[in-house]
Amino acid sequence: MKIIGLTGSIGMGKSTTAGMFESLGVPVFDADAAVHTLYAPGGQAVPLIRAVFPDAIGIDGGVNRKRLGEHMRADPLNLDVLSSFVHPWVGDMRADFIAQAITEQADAVVFDIPLLFETGGDSKVDVTVVVTAPPDIQRQRVLARPGMTVDLFESLLVRQMPDAEKRKRADFIISTAEGLEATQARVKEVLAEIMAR
Repeated sequence: MKIIGLTGSIGMGKSTTAGMFESLGVPVFDADAAVHTLYAPGGQAVPLIRAVFPDAIGIDGGVNRKRLGEHMRADPLNLDVLSSFVHPWVGDMRADFIAQAITEQADAVVFDIPLLFETGGDSKVDVTVVVTAPPDIQRQRVLARPGMTVDLFESLLVRQMPDAEKRKRADFIISTAEGLEATQARVKEVLAEIMAR
């Protein structure tokens, strides 16, 4: 079974591209969705976050990601501490996903991981695929998101490896600049090349 690491900076179209792999029958493990599960009411991370950042728990009993994000930006050490707990939990969820894929005899799986290179996750996959788009398109997409500001966008970018560096390290590159149809065609092409290896 081939393990494909899919990554890309914010606003590059990574989630849409992951959906295209899924539509071709490739199971996708979404690291962001796994974190959402941990932060949801009753989630595994809630008691820890309540103990350290009580004001980051919403009225529904889940984590208020906006408030938590403010704590992370206020002191980068907070992010290191939180990651030291959250990453192993996400790792356990990924192991369960792999076990299920093996049971279902999947030929390939995708790990959709925003910080694939930054966290050393590229060492745990067979091939890396970077989703990219020109900076002006990226900026336009991100600033169109509800609640997004230029300052927040720039603070998120600083935490991510530059797109040019990701592209240098990638085994495959998928550009989303030419629209959905062209991206879908490239996804099919990349998947065929990976499976032929």
